[in-house]
Amino acid sequence: MPRVVYYTATTLNGFLADDNHSLDWLFAVPGGEGGDADFMEFLDGIGVLVQGSSTYEWVLEHEDLIAHPEKWPKYYGARPTYVFTSRSLPSVPGADIRFVSGDVNEPWPEIREAAGDRDVWIVGGGDLAGQFADAGLLDEIRVSVAPATLVSGKPLLPRNLGSDRVTLQAVRQMGQFAELTFSVSS
Repeated sequence: MPRVVYYTATTLNGFLADDNHSLDWLFAVPGGEGGDADFMEFLDGIGVLVQGSSTYEWVLEHEDLIAHPEKWPKYYGARPTYVFTSRSLPSVPGADIRFVSGDVNEPWPEIREAAGDRDVWIVGGGDLAGQFADAGLLDEIRVSVAPATLVSGKPLLPRNLGSDRVTLQAVRQMGQFAELTFSVSS
């Protein structure tokens, strides 16, 4: 059974993005663009991506993916991507994008099957990861803490998860980032 991993970056004070859903703060930090060997190893173990609509829209706009769909496989490969949304959104030509809505439990059997023997990566955002935690489906939180702060924005994980559910498994320095890995129990 695949694990569900919420792997993301955050500011020191716990924001994923600014109030306009921008990740510009992340790309201002050396190494924030990702793509290193450790990330590629992580991605090799991923069978399915899961995103919220704000994350998906930001990636579409930031990378101009509708005009340049050839960029999609460079970032994500041929993996299916489930986008949770209540709105109609454009699909990247040639990419396996599956739009779903409602409770995360409803599409979970399909997501699990699509992942096969690989893991599910919750790309963002924090509320979507929280919905998976609420449903008892979140297995791991891997967060890279950047040396940056924002005065406000989108929170890392807008849920109350105590130490009875979240256990620190690993800590390591990756350039300017501190990567923390936590296991999550139901």
